[in-house]
Amino acid sequence: MRLLMTAVGSYGDVYPIVGLGAAMRGRGHPVTVITNPHFQPVVEDAGLEFLPLGTAEEYRELAHHSDLWHPMRGPLVIVREGVEKTLRPIYELLEEHYRPGETVLVAPALDLASRVFQEKHGAPLASVHLAPVGLRSVYQSSRVYGLWMSDAAPRWLRRIQYWAADKFGIDPLVGPILNKLRAELGLQPVSRIIRDWYFSPQLVLGLFPNWFAAEQPDWPPNTRLTGFPLWDQSSTVELSDEVSEFLDAGDPPIVFAPGSAMTSGEEIFATAADACERLGRRGVLMTRYPDQLPKHLPAGVRHFDFLPFSQLLPRAAALVHHGGIGTSAQGLAAGIPHLVMPMAYDQFDNAARLQRLGVASVLHRSKFQGARVARMLDELLSSKSTHENCQRWAGGTDRKAALAASCELLEGLLQDAQT
Repeated sequence: MRLLMTAVGSYGDVYPIVGLGAAMRGRGHPVTVITNPHFQPVVEDAGLEFLPLGTAEEYRELAHHSDLWHPMRGPLVIVREGVEKTLRPIYELLEEHYRPGETVLVAPALDLASRVFQEKHGAPLASVHLAPVGLRSVYQSSRVYGLWMSDAAPRWLRRIQYWAADKFGIDPLVGPILNKLRAELGLQPVSRIIRDWYFSPQLVLGLFPNWFAAEQPDWPPNTRLTGFPLWDQSSTVELSDEVSEFLDAGDPPIVFAPGSAMTSGEEIFATAADACERLGRRGVLMTRYPDQLPKHLPAGVRHFDFLPFSQLLPRAAALVHHGGIGTSAQGLAAGIPHLVMPMAYDQFDNAARLQRLGVASVLHRSKFQGARVARMLDELLSSKSTHENCQRWAGGTDRKAALAASCELLEGLLQDAQT
């Protein structure tokens, strides 16, 4: 059995796919990952074959796009870039490397090419969703910026909102690009793309546990939830002596991590430094783009480029972040409180779910100011119930079990295709 996996997006999108691929390789299956060359070292360090998609310069340009973190325009940029620039290249790579009867395709949310390929060639395909927001429901609906999906919204209104999102958003944006390729392949055009076509008819794999988001009656019937994969290069990257010495030198720090692709976080990091100073707490500011940082940091506040969360967060006091699913999962596994400032994408829904679990407080970006952040962190750190909830849900994260369950489903997918 061979796997052809695509990974489109930032580190939070790439890591789970690479982690799943590494687990499949550990079970004796060759794995190839199609992703941007920016992530080539990540893929190859995990022992997987790498196939380039686009250029590293394109990734850097997208990371610096002025609309990337806007709650409305950001998703439009990502969908446009993710479909228009990758649809044909992914399809062509699949045509070149797919072996009938031997290969399983693994496609994350932005990969529509694998779904087209599955339809054209009958290839076994797993649609992978890293966060619940990709699975629509009119029962327990995910929070989506710009839509009213609270528990108070009636189901008929939720259906209308999904219809409008398709009619005036997804179909006009994606449909022309998708259907042009389909026409060339002799396939009929599709509409209501998300509702009627998008998901693999064979397996929809949710890489999160059911206590984070329970399965809903109107999800695709072939949906299976396995748990957080919690992969972060910890098998190949260790904390440096400098980091270890800092962590050993005082109380557990507060970690500020506003996203691996955040390039416009000057105000965020200035607020982080201010909040640490107000609290008299040590802090870690995580960014791969240090030009965002204040020129002078308070004593006890340090910047680090990259640290594996699975090694850092168990030694932290709290985590302040944007609500990305990978960061959220690592914070849950570490058993520490979260202060979440969602900005776009799945972050609003993940933040709401963390809050319902009793491990997080949520703060609007416009209110992310030093005094308020310090006050909310102090409340979280002194809350007995928050601490108890953190320990409870940390006990519910099982990386090995999640990866094993995911691998078994992928292996079964090829077996089903061969019978």
